[in-house]
Amino acid sequence: MPQPVNRRSYSSPLRAERARGTRRRVIAAAVELFLARGYAGTTLAAVAAGAQVSVDTVFHLFGSKRGLLQAAMDTVIGGDDADVPLLERPDPQTMRTETDPRRQIALFAHGILGQLERIAPVDDMLRSAAAVDADVAALREDLHHRQRRQAMTTVAGWIASNSPLRDAMPVEEAAAILWTLTSPELHHMFRVDCGWPPDRYERWLRTTLEDGLLP
Repeated sequence: MPQPVNRRSYSSPLRAERARGTRRRVIAAAVELFLARGYAGTTLAAVAAGAQVSVDTVFHLFGSKRGLLQAAMDTVIGGDDADVPLLERPDPQTMRTETDPRRQIALFAHGILGQLERIAPVDDMLRSAAAVDADVAALREDLHHRQRRQAMTTVAGWIASNSPLRDAMPVEEAAAILWTLTSPELHHMFRVDCGWPPDRYERWLRTTLEDGLLP
């Protein structure tokens, strides 16, 4: 006698994949609209229409417009929507396990360039919105100060684990140097105001960090 098919084991992964696909579409629509209309000019109804879902679906997934902006920024910064902390992703982990500090810095400079290039257009929008919206200002402050500073402290520790830092520099000072030299503002000045191509910025960052951090 044929055995009944257990549909739950098949339908649950399928439902989860469909939910992830819906989430990706909503985030993609949100990023497109945020860039085209700005944060204030983007409505959840417009995002829902762009993603071909209901407004209720957007609320269910993200809770609010600020929650959607947070998710969009996380996706842009990470390069995808994988639920993996930034420093636990493959490229940062390659840097962590590298034992040559100069090679670590080269890997870091290459990786952070890609991240800065991805976030530049969205961060310009975020900066403008933060000037008039307290919630967005708080989000940008958290992203660029608390989260980025914390990440740079971790990276500085990885480098210090393989080499004494210049002049017995404490890790906190090295983190401040990393945080400052990789700021979106400085990246914008070199890439836009000075017209540097990406490879020149990467080369400058690598050599400046080597000179500033290593003996």
